Amino acid sequence: MAMLWKFMRVAKYSKTTLSPKVKVRGIPAHSRHSSSKSVPSDFAASAPCSHTVELLGKTYPQDDYSNVTEKILSKVGKNLHNRKHHPLWLIKEQVKDHFYKHYIGRRGTPLFSVYDGLSPVVTVQQNFDSLLIPENHASRRKEDNYYLNHDHMLRAHTSAHQWDLIHSGLDAFLAVGDVYRRDTIDNTHYPVFHQMEGVRLFSCHELFSNIKDGEGLQLFEQGHRTAHKQECHTMEAVRLVEFNLKQVLTKLMTHIFGDGLQVRWVDCYFPFTHPSFEMEINFQGEWMEVLGCGVMEQQLVNS
Repeated sequence: MAMLWKFMRVAKYSKTTLSPKVKVRGIPAHSRHSSSKSVPSDFAASAPCSHTVELLGKTYPQDDYSNVTEKILSKVGKNLHNRKHHPLWLIKEQVKDHFYKHYIGRRGTPLFSVYDGLSPVVTVQQNFDSLLIPENHASRRKEDNYYLNHDHMLRAHTSAHQWDLIHSGLDAFLAVGDVYRRDTIDNTHYPVFHQMEGVRLFSCHELFSNIKDGEGLQLFEQGHRTAHKQECHTMEAVRLVEFNLKQVLTKLMTHIFGDGLQVRWVDCYFPFTHPSFEMEINFQGEWMEVLGCGVMEQQLVNS
């Protein structure tokens, strides 16, 4: 059983990119936990020729799906989140240090590993299929994404790496990266922005070990999907994961913004979590969304 959250965006998705009921949103200096190295900006990309695009040392054939522009290609590989003392780097380090300090594994090492150098070029399968996003979903449109070709694209969210990281055996991790959406530029939108994502998987023992008389509680059942849980999860398990998820994220936001923070939770929908929530904080008298999160779809974990 797993929980997922996404935060740290420097721009929002366009309100017109997704159907009203669907919001595909996002929801980590090199550390000893990093899985790969960042790509230097001078090795980022060359201008596309008539038939191929060269990007991050690889060549991609163009087809009728290719729509990435030279301007966007010039942004790939800048890795602002890994540039020491850059504001994005400072936020990343603040979040990373918080998790390292407060969440310790059984061997006394940090529970969460951090990945901030994963390639922004992903497959369509990684970006959509692995997250249970239907083939006819509006978020796949060429008008909303940067495609290198029919099979490869610039990631639209850090969730594109979720399946691979879980499949590698990880059960708690943070992933940071630049993401790309075809947005009209204004004071809250830019085609390149950044996300940080967290995932944690729970075993039955981990979830119920501190619960009085928790030996008889179970993660799974053969039930029915409701507005509050998936058909395969027990209500007890969902409530505990939801409580843990919201507690972790409230502590994190208090760490970033300070004590006295006003927080509220809003029910929402994501294709890859259920139930799903957005956290809003009160900023200058208005409620502002800072992250999306939820209980990961068990089908995704099982796959």
